[in-house]
Amino acid sequence: MFLELICFLLYGSSAGIIVSGLFNAQGPKKPLALGLATLALFIHIVILWDTVFILPGQNMSIMNVASFVAWLITATMIVASFSLPNTILLPVVFGFTAIVVMLAPLLTDMHVMHYNIQPAVLIHVGLALMAYACLSIAFLYAMQLAYINIRLKEKKASLLHSSLPPLMAVETILFKLLLVGTVLLTLSLISGFMFLENMFAKEQAHKTVLSILAWLIYSVILFGHAKFGWRGKWVISATIVGSILLTLAYFGSRFVREVIINT
Repeated sequence: MFLELICFLLYGSSAGIIVSGLFNAQGPKKPLALGLATLALFIHIVILWDTVFILPGQNMSIMNVASFVAWLITATMIVASFSLPNTILLPVVFGFTAIVVMLAPLLTDMHVMHYNIQPAVLIHVGLALMAYACLSIAFLYAMQLAYINIRLKEKKASLLHSSLPPLMAVETILFKLLLVGTVLLTLSLISGFMFLENMFAKEQAHKTVLSILAWLIYSVILFGHAKFGWRGKWVISATIVGSILLTLAYFGSRFVREVIINT
């Protein structure tokens, strides 16, 4: 638990530095926060290496998968922070990842896979994880967009006002993320039907159905935006629903089986 504790403190400190800076005129000490978070990322990947890669095989338990997805989202958000408006989202990402890192060793379980002898399945899993990470970031931008809309409608000065990015910039990034995430999700579903024996088998059916429903929602959003210029509240709500469906698809039954029942 020593590395997990250090990682938790680094992520937590990064989140705290940014949050405290949002409430003063100087703004957050972003370089310091990003430096600590980057150090946490390196420790986090060491933890993942020790817990996932058990020989022979890989332990793809729900907490290990959640921890890897959290790492992927955090790494992406840190890189994106140098060119995209996401400062207000960083404390949420860092805080969530810190919690996952601490919970993972407490909710231990074994779900051993052998991707070294199933490279095609590894392609499917990799696409699925990248799609989920990308669409999770889209969810965060949708929440930020909703908050900006609320502040604009209130027409009141906010303590966080100076840290909020332009509405159109956030909306543009949201649709780009939705496009990339939907393409990855499409490839993930296609690879699943190609490489897995039965996507509608009892243990896979709920995941397949929910993933397809999420894919339909994201596809409708993108089509409506391109064809009819959809934006605003409806797009935000649909993005949130799609994210919930995809989370249930990826983690729903496994959470019940591996965490609740075992606990």
